[in-house]
Amino acid sequence: MWCDLSILISQSSFKLVKCPINNSSESYGGFNLFIFTTFLLPSLKLENKTKWKLQKQICKVVLDHFEKQYTTELGDTWTSVRDVLTYPSCWQYAILLNKFSPSAELEDTLCAKGYHPAFQGSLPYLPASLKCYIRRIPGRFPAQKHQAGKLKEYYLLNAASLLPVLALEVKDGEDVLDLCAAPGGKSVAVLQCAWPGHFHCNEYDDLRSRWLKQTMESFIPDPLIHLMTISKLDGRQIGDLKPELYDKVLVDAPCSNDRSWLFSSDIQQATLRLIQRKELPSLQFQLLRSAIKALRPGGSLVYSTCTLSKAENSDVINLLLNSCSNVMPVDMGEMAKALSQEFTFLGGMQQHELLVLPEKEKAWGPMYLAKLKKV
Repeated sequence: MWCDLSILISQSSFKLVKCPINNSSESYGGFNLFIFTTFLLPSLKLENKTKWKLQKQICKVVLDHFEKQYTTELGDTWTSVRDVLTYPSCWQYAILLNKFSPSAELEDTLCAKGYHPAFQGSLPYLPASLKCYIRRIPGRFPAQKHQAGKLKEYYLLNAASLLPVLALEVKDGEDVLDLCAAPGGKSVAVLQCAWPGHFHCNEYDDLRSRWLKQTMESFIPDPLIHLMTISKLDGRQIGDLKPELYDKVLVDAPCSNDRSWLFSSDIQQATLRLIQRKELPSLQFQLLRSAIKALRPGGSLVYSTCTLSKAENSDVINLLLNSCSNVMPVDMGEMAKALSQEFTFLGGMQQHELLVLPEKEKAWGPMYLAKLKKV
């Protein structure tokens, strides 16, 4: 991730571009120029903290919309979640170490600054090669700039973003598909855990695909990158193009990124997002159907979003389970129990799904994940 803009891009803008901003049924990556010029480009020009704070003004249109929806869906829980989401000064950021560019000095520095290894519980799946550091104190560690030919030592991210990767449980030699891979954080995390037999990272959008390639170049050695496939296929068609080719599939779906949308700087743009938000579940369902087709019998799929929205989370998964007889839910209760000291989960969820709720000193998420198996 990259300088001050790194967190903005990784946690918000990248997810945002995935959303169908236009009405075209031919592309869910459209309107790149609009997104870049109205959101990313202004951010790239930030030169001081004053401008950064101006960029972080809460959008009342979005907040009012969320207030109405999430008060209904989450009840009193929404109040504490809202307090974290609308107060960036209390946000925390995790540091994922890159095993391909190890640094003992970096780990010593992190420990001296109060960071400690994440995932202290007895997880069902936690490779020793996956090293992530967190701390309860808000703030972010300085990011490293992209330098051609030089690998970065760490990746800044929301710690909850690693949960879908841990749930996927990739093992050496397995064929893996990351269906909506940009900006590449979860793909990087997969490669910290294991080396797949074939790793296919797909990103339909041209601009986002270039970001994905840059991320891979920043974290993965050339010999290994050349063994990967990075494609720009429509995720809704991959299942038909590559049926039953993969042991594991990750669908980190386009979604309404709650954290980002709350700070939309353009009211008209924010209003358009909210109007077109209702189109996302259909896209997410189509991507899931495609992913199931691409999955081998016996293979596992993890679906994830960074929104609290029930329509984009549980409702999409329930629709898939009710319409696909060859898919069954996978219990993640053991994983949730092991992570309960580090993450806050919404109660009352089904056993195959988790929803991470941000709260003070554990400001991770929102992150929804569900695990399924093809039979």
